[in-house]
Amino acid sequence: QVQLVESGGGLVQPGGSLRLSCAASGFTFSTYGMSWHRQGPGKERELVAAVSSTGGMTNYADSVKGRFTISRDNAKNMVYLQMNSLKPEDTAVYYCKAWFRRDVYWGQGTQVTVSS
Repeated sequence: QVQLVESGGGLVQPGGSLRLSCAASGFTFSTYGMSWHRQGPGKERELVAAVSSTGGMTNYADSVKGRFTISRDNAKNMVYLQMNSLKPEDTAVYYCKAWFRRDVYWGQGTQVTVSS
């Protein structure tokens, strides 16, 4: 049974940091690309950051470049999103996604709220 379980969300003040984690199970993690997406209130889901199966390549949305860092640990079947210098507009539900060829899996999401 495939599972992607996100954690680490919460309420943080502007300028603060959070680290999101995604625990994967039920598939061969090291062969899948992984990404983080988010959906803010009244907005469509958007790509935040992606990492290749080996971790050698990463890609970021322009809005988070220089503030967010995606990483993965294939030994632990984990992917992370370090978020620094958070802004109110980063408020959203953050989702973890796994993909390989036509296989796509999504987590249930974790809420991130940036507010003073």
